[in-house]
Amino acid sequence: MLIGFKLYLITDRKLFADSGEMFTAVEEALKAGVKAVQLREKDLPTRELLDMAYGMRELTARYNARLFINDRADIALCVGADGVHLGQSSMTAYAVRKVVGDKFMIGVSTHKLEEALTAEKEGADFITFGPIYPTPSKLKYGKPVGVESLKKIAERVVIPVFGIGGIKPDNAKEVVNAGAYGVALISGILGEVDITSAAKGYLKTLGERL
Repeated sequence: MLIGFKLYLITDRKLFADSGEMFTAVEEALKAGVKAVQLREKDLPTRELLDMAYGMRELTARYNARLFINDRADIALCVGADGVHLGQSSMTAYAVRKVVGDKFMIGVSTHKLEEALTAEKEGADFITFGPIYPTPSKLKYGKPVGVESLKKIAERVVIPVFGIGGIKPDNAKEVVNAGAYGVALISGILGEVDITSAAKGYLKTLGERL
């Protein structure tokens, strides 16, 4: 399946005073050219997450961007999202694929080679791999894996690999040169004062048309 994006923006409402500010920030990124957003608000109750997902679907559709819902395939289906992003403790990609069919994209978070190979075998369309560099949001996944591990992953799997974790403007090119199809970011864009400039900078590095 054609992925159609190289910059994968992941949300974190805790970076903002309220969800309204987060939506404004995401829209700035979409205006700058971002074409894929993952709604990743794991601690929200189901109904609140559903409401936010409907709002994010409306927003991303306005800019012809893809929307992924973290973990919750049911909510992704309800709001007409483009796909779901699964963790290692989520339903397997194989199980989700049996439910949603081929028109629904599946991403999987991976942190080692075995997980990457399994995700591909089970039908994932793409994976994220990391953390590549030190980052507070990924501390629970252990030490950074580094670009050499990323290179090995990219050589072993056919599906696109997105580097994640601590990726900044000064190291994004290194991630791509190691074999990553693209990069996944949270604070690298949403944590910046000038979101538009930050997004455009990454898009330029990744060779995306603005």
